[in-house]
Amino acid sequence: MKLIAFAILALAITAAAQTEVVTTAAQTSKPASSPKKKTDDTGKNPFGTESKNEGPITTEIYADEASFDSGKNVGVFSGHVKVFDPRFNLQSDKLTVYLHKGEEQGLEKAIAEGNVGVVRDRPDPNGGPPTHAVGRSEHAVYTANDGSVELTGMPKVQQGLNLHIATSSETVMVINQDGHLNTHGPSRTEIRQEPKGEKAGSPTPSPKP
Repeated sequence: MKLIAFAILALAITAAAQTEVVTTAAQTSKPASSPKKKTDDTGKNPFGTESKNEGPITTEIYADEASFDSGKNVGVFSGHVKVFDPRFNLQSDKLTVYLHKGEEQGLEKAIAEGNVGVVRDRPDPNGGPPTHAVGRSEHAVYTANDGSVELTGMPKVQQGLNLHIATSSETVMVINQDGHLNTHGPSRTEIRQEPKGEKAGSPTPSPKP
């Protein structure tokens, strides 16, 4: 896949920014301490989440085409868009990114359109592995101010074995910063439980007389 090196976008962000938005044509290698994950042709996991890092947050955007309006601080990416951010990962057909103006800069809002897939992790309060919330929809809005991801366009979200599906085109699902899901509008929830299977080859007990 052709990856666009978008230098003007990096220049628009100062060292004091809280978030950096970067596109790159080079494959970015993971630190040696990072666990191995399934990767795609960019060398990254399209539906994995990164560990939290100290210091500035780096948002990487891969796309077939990109354009940036430095006057409006708006970037538009299209074609096999993939976003890798410590707070969420996302893929879509098109992505419009809005940056803060002035000294703050950094990511303000991102709007994804077409075949949207987004992943957020919900931490385990008992210290276990996080629960993945995988959302799919036709439209999604990420707001950096509160860290929420809003899904519209017949959204559905899977958390573990459970599946939450919109039953109306008006339904809105919001995955907040800590992975909790809130739904506004009609929906259907499928709660699944793995059966406690008997050991293979064990005899089936005969019914009592």
